[in-house]
Amino acid sequence: MELAATIDHTKLAADTRLADIDQLCREALEFGFAAVCVPPNYVAFAAETLAGSSVAVATVVGFPMGYSATVAKVAETRIALESGATEIDMVVQIAALQNEDWKTVAADVRAVLAEVRQAPDALLKVIIESCYLNDQQLEHICKLLADLGVDFVKTSTGYGKEGASVAVIAKMRAILPKNIRIKASGGIKTRAFALELLKAGADRIGTSSGTILIKP
Repeated sequence: MELAATIDHTKLAADTRLADIDQLCREALEFGFAAVCVPPNYVAFAAETLAGSSVAVATVVGFPMGYSATVAKVAETRIALESGATEIDMVVQIAALQNEDWKTVAADVRAVLAEVRQAPDALLKVIIESCYLNDQQLEHICKLLADLGVDFVKTSTGYGKEGASVAVIAKMRAILPKNIRIKASGGIKTRAFALELLKAGADRIGTSSGTILIKP
């Protein structure tokens, strides 16, 4: 698969303008990216712009801290799907995960997943913010998410202290079954790094540098 087809072309900054999202979508169409990942308030615009194309519309839920109430995450998800999103990148309950309150973590993801499964062909990516996890926590959350049947486990929001790393992707791939895909995100600014992450086991690359990555 070509690198472009693995990229979630991303623009999530607080000062993102409509013109930025228009450009993001045009670039995704031009280069054949897998998806655009946009702020929730731009989902409808992106969906309209990309209608009829192979480029998916992704957005974020509980972003970037993850500590929104579960009912709020479910509502965010429902609105996003109704607005035209087909991929939801939700942030796990990071605080609960840090406390190893696995029951709360699981209930939060399960509720959002149930909402996603109401929409035909919609996907759920769960962001675990791997930079805050030790090896035991990483293994536990990966196994938990695999048992729940999410579509992707995603490394990072891009707002944590570190982003994706080859070592973490390799560990995740060793833990997760083949049917659970991995999205690497956070700090991916070069083609060489993106290719390393894919080689280590990532299936998607989340980046705001998509047009730079595809250059030879």
